[in-house]
Amino acid sequence: MVNLCDLKKEPIVNYPTFWDYKVIFEIGVNAGEIFEELLGQREFKYQHSNASTSGKYHSYLLSVYVDSKKDRLDIFEKLKNKAKFVL
Repeated sequence: MVNLCDLKKEPIVNYPTFWDYKVIFEIGVNAGEIFEELLGQREFKYQHSNASTSGKYHSYLLSVYVDSKKDRLDIFEKLKNKAKFVL
């Protein structure tokens, strides 16, 4: 059984590491171009993971090499400004 207090603790992450983001875009958006624009020469890979039943959205699993918590959160913020949702 999980103690609910434990769920509020921040996970221990050993940096540098690859971090996975689930990124959701509206149909017609070129995810590859956006990832290239935001991440530049950074090491990353992505793959299409799902489409909504209405076909209006596509989701991608993006894995990015991050150096620190700040780096990870900065990337999250950049993605959030371009995508419909980021998880």
